[in-house]
Amino acid sequence: MAFSPEVLSPVGGPESLAAAVRSGADAVYIGAKQFSARRNADNFDDNDIIDTVRYCHIRGVKVYLALNIMIKQSELQAAFDVALTAYKCGVDAVIISDLGLASLIHKHIPDLQLHASTQMTVHSPACLPTLKELGFSRVVVSREMSKQELQEFCKAANEVGIEVEVFVHGALCMSVSGQCLLSSVLGARSGNRGLCAGPCRLPFKAQNGTGYDLSLKDLCLYKYINELKDMGVSSLKIEGRMKRPEYVSAATAACRQAVDNGFIDAKLFKTLQDVFSRSGFTDGYYCGNLGRDMFGIRTKDDVIAAGDTYSYLHELYRAERQSVSIKMDAQILADKTMMLTVSDDKNTVTVNGDIPQAAKTKALEKQTVIDNLTKLGNTPYYCEDISVNLDDGLFVAASALNALRRDAIEQLDNKRAKVVINKYTMPNFECIGNLKGKKQFIMRFANTEQIPDRLDNIKSIILPYECEMPSVDGVEIVAELPRYIGNEAVVIKRLKILKEQGITTAYCGNLSSVAIAKSLGFKVIGAIGLNANNNETLNMLKQIGVDTQMLSAEISLKEISKINNKIPVGIFAYGRLPLMLTRNCPIKNGNSCAKCDKKGTLIDRKGIEFPVMCRQGYSELLNSAPLYIGDRLGEIPNVDYLMLYFTVETVDEVSKIIDMYNGCDKPKGDYTRNLYYRDLI
Repeated sequence: MAFSPEVLSPVGGPESLAAAVRSGADAVYIGAKQFSARRNADNFDDNDIIDTVRYCHIRGVKVYLALNIMIKQSELQAAFDVALTAYKCGVDAVIISDLGLASLIHKHIPDLQLHASTQMTVHSPACLPTLKELGFSRVVVSREMSKQELQEFCKAANEVGIEVEVFVHGALCMSVSGQCLLSSVLGARSGNRGLCAGPCRLPFKAQNGTGYDLSLKDLCLYKYINELKDMGVSSLKIEGRMKRPEYVSAATAACRQAVDNGFIDAKLFKTLQDVFSRSGFTDGYYCGNLGRDMFGIRTKDDVIAAGDTYSYLHELYRAERQSVSIKMDAQILADKTMMLTVSDDKNTVTVNGDIPQAAKTKALEKQTVIDNLTKLGNTPYYCEDISVNLDDGLFVAASALNALRRDAIEQLDNKRAKVVINKYTMPNFECIGNLKGKKQFIMRFANTEQIPDRLDNIKSIILPYECEMPSVDGVEIVAELPRYIGNEAVVIKRLKILKEQGITTAYCGNLSSVAIAKSLGFKVIGAIGLNANNNETLNMLKQIGVDTQMLSAEISLKEISKINNKIPVGIFAYGRLPLMLTRNCPIKNGNSCAKCDKKGTLIDRKGIEFPVMCRQGYSELLNSAPLYIGDRLGEIPNVDYLMLYFTVETVDEVSKIIDMYNGCDKPKGDYTRNLYYRDLI
């Protein structure tokens, strides 16, 4: 049989479940009431999960549970308990973004499959051996990857033995998943914790832009399904756990057609576009066509078009989809109880009925037996083959044959839905913090011109790795690797040159850059993009080679006090936080790159300016005001290092800020305390 990738559909609540399964899903992904990246969806409690798994497994459909948010130290036990409950309910895999939670599950529930969420920002192959070692059987790659990048990634994944899951339809965030702080910083509702408020869909204007320059059209890759098959992609994922059942049905049916037939019926595709789009779809990342054509918003016409589609879509999932093949064998013999055996190749059941009576008038015919036993219209089964051994001269009521069939199907349902639970253990959680002594500064500069002459109490200087590296007496120079790696060979080549120049430490913001740096013998400082928010994650980062780790920018002082780290840690103590990591520069929605000199600006609906800086094929949207906690340093527990992160500052401004931090001075001008004094939800 030719390889066929899985159609994976979103299910945000019970109403969408039938829509997905009856429209052709091979698997669905759901969220629990806690710890899901779509916490505003209806989601599922324990009983819902049990019912969902039974419903799906009877129909040959797998169920994956999304536990794909960043976990606080105080939440680790509760998150593990959700994973354990999922395992006991028979969930086929959990989708994880937090390394600490993944390590607990792999160690204590080893039979529960782990899928690396797109929130882990995996887009280049160097980290695949690491993920395999950490227990992951599948990785959901970043949506920003091009066709060529996906081809190379799938080849490497196949060599390692990890499945690849690719988003083929649905909403596109402007930011690379797992690297967006916009919602949390502007409103304390974190996208990395499943409560994104969607601020990118609000007006943000670049020069000559449309006014919605952070809003992308929805992704649609259905016409490339055959290419993805040829690459060896294992799972085709549809986004949309917050969407209506009609959308789920349309997107699933379209993907099913594309997989089975290589194309989509024109009416269905038009309906899919009508039911939900932002002025059409985009394939820009996959095809490498970035720029204005990728941007779009939900218009009044889009909303009106959706209203005309619902009756057609209801027909797509009104009835059961008979997708499970079974074989039947009926024995109807004189003076013996009737016997019906039903098999789906993996499971076999045999049921007994009444003893047939002698026919007084017309005897039972074989075709009548076949017609009654294969009446499977309200089930997910269809009979591929039936054999009937029938003695002559017997009578059996139709009701008896129907009862025999119903009994057999019920028992087959139970076998297919049976949950097998193997051994598991319970972890021990540490929550006791430890006070640290004097904190040293690590300073990151965007270029060498920002570095002042006088540098006090500084352990390290971080510079983008494409810079000419200076020599500073008594201060370690660290190379900052790109946050998005489009070509690993380029990164490796540059690091080898830097190593020859005496650079020994790399600043890494994703798992692939960590793997590359360690393979070349560099020490590693982990950036905030690794989303370290609990002790278990810090332990795992240490295990894979991180020597010093910057804690997540979404952690509060209250949560920092619970960190009992086994490696040195630091925090983002000054600077304009990178709110988004984008591969499609928002400034391109207005001007060409030549006109902005890699230093553009977005203005929101309140007139506030947000700088945009570009390097190495990606962009970063910076916060409008810098974080400043120079007057609160004594309140920060449990950290070894304070990072001062300079982006748009002049050298004179840098010198003043360093002096202010050394003097613990109060801030001047616009500033933010970020999330250190707020509880992020």
